[in-house]
Amino acid sequence: MEDFNSWKDLLNPEFYIKMGGFWLILFIVFAETGLFVGFFLPGDSLLFVSGIYAVEIIKETFGSTGSDFLDTTILASGVALAAVIGNEVGYYFGRKAGPALYKRPDSMLFKKKYLYQAHDFFEKHGALAVIMARFLPVVRTFTPIVAGIVKMDKKEFLRDNIIGAVLWSFILIFAGHYLDKLFMDQFGINLKQKLEYIIIVIVLVTTLPVIFKFVFGKKEDLSKKYEDQDFE
Repeated sequence: MEDFNSWKDLLNPEFYIKMGGFWLILFIVFAETGLFVGFFLPGDSLLFVSGIYAVEIIKETFGSTGSDFLDTTILASGVALAAVIGNEVGYYFGRKAGPALYKRPDSMLFKKKYLYQAHDFFEKHGALAVIMARFLPVVRTFTPIVAGIVKMDKKEFLRDNIIGAVLWSFILIFAGHYLDKLFMDQFGINLKQKLEYIIIVIVLVTTLPVIFKFVFGKKEDLSKKYEDQDFE
């Protein structure tokens, strides 16, 4: 088990993998949307790096199946399930208590601006937002809550939730696992020794759309747009 040395460890996917393995990975994935406080935790990078360690993670948790593909599938399936459950919890929270969030003051773990951004994203992209949000940090944390607030059809939300969770988990985990094998076999490069660079690249790629919109997008006061609306 890894020791906690600094707050930087909280941003390092490898720390969680070595500290808690399979079950901690699932909890973090669930917490990111189910508890809506995990937006500061590694998401995309955690899945990609987990893919690199997929065989080791499954072996330590359940015992190896003897198949890289099956081990990686088990990991991706578990993550997808945790992601689906997390989104469902966020959705039902939005339906029951979400409107009160628009009157809640900001705190260290909660910022209303993120809720406004997710609501704006949902308004522009409709039901597809549930699938698309999976690949956008911060937005994916609040989108299920917004879907609940606007009372999106439960069956439609569950459908899009499952599609998004499966695509997100399988694409990133399998990419991590098989790119690691490709780089090792073809170039003799061990991606486990390049994790810092990989994490930086993933963070840049996943946050570029958000950064681009913030810098070049049309400036709009979202707080005024949504604070006056009645979501009851």
